Amino acid sequence: MSPLRVQQVSHAEAHVAIHDVRQRVFVQEQGIDAALERDALDPVCAHVLALDADGHPVGTGRLAPDGRIGRMAVLAAYRGHGIGEALLEALVQAGRQLGLAELHLHAQLPARDFYARQGFLPEGPEFEEAGIGHQQMRRRLQAVSAIDSRAEAVAITTAIIHRARRRLWLHSRQLDPGLLDAPPVQAALRRFVTARHDKQLRVIVHDAAAIASAGAPLLALFQRLPSVIQFREVADPIDRALASACLLNDAGDFYFRLIGHRLDGESAIALPARSQPFEQQLQRVWDRSRECSELRALGI
Repeated sequence: MSPLRVQQVSHAEAHVAIHDVRQRVFVQEQGIDAALERDALDPVCAHVLALDADGHPVGTGRLAPDGRIGRMAVLAAYRGHGIGEALLEALVQAGRQLGLAELHLHAQLPARDFYARQGFLPEGPEFEEAGIGHQQMRRRLQAVSAIDSRAEAVAITTAIIHRARRRLWLHSRQLDPGLLDAPPVQAALRRFVTARHDKQLRVIVHDAAAIASAGAPLLALFQRLPSVIQFREVADPIDRALASACLLNDAGDFYFRLIGHRLDGESAIALPARSQPFEQQLQRVWDRSRECSELRALGI
């Protein structure tokens, strides 16, 4: 894939390129009515455009004044190379520059996991728009979000793992059955631990024997990649009394649950001022905990 660049553009100057991409994706590929591809919001939206090495437009997206992201489109031949993620990140940055408190979007159902990986949480039931199934999703900027459902818990867990640069912390009494084994979470974990050799996942548990008996999927990854995934079991009586659970990364993202066996809690994306105290606490617990070397020889 040739080098690409993503830039913010005005609709007045780049409308031909913007609508060329949208016409090819929405109208020609997806069969959406051509009249729905354009609307009166286009001139007042912030637009981003992805260009290939020759300056040809290959992707686009827009941000409306009310914080709604939409018209996300990447030409078929250029998908799977991170262009959509780069477009979305550029729109998030545009939202920050505009001082918006949150962003929201209507995700086509096959794209829900893509938006979840970027920190957007599902909201409400599925619905139909332009004859295609959609899901409302939302991301708060520089603020904490409440996690109240399993769908939100899976989405934020996936996002934190996906957005981690080099390090992940996980404190979970019994590796959260029903959450850490959800397919999007497992896919994100596999990508993280196998992507590069400098990645590190530190896991703090309370009962290594019970986890071994349950055969959690994360243990199988641990056996394959013990240099990337490290397990420790709490030993200090004060630490053993902790009922909370926490997942965080080195990008300022966190998901904290005061009652660890429940999924409701609080989370944030790119908010290091709130995530750093949690990381400091986990480091102290880690230093007091024992290495679970017995988990390496389970033959899972």
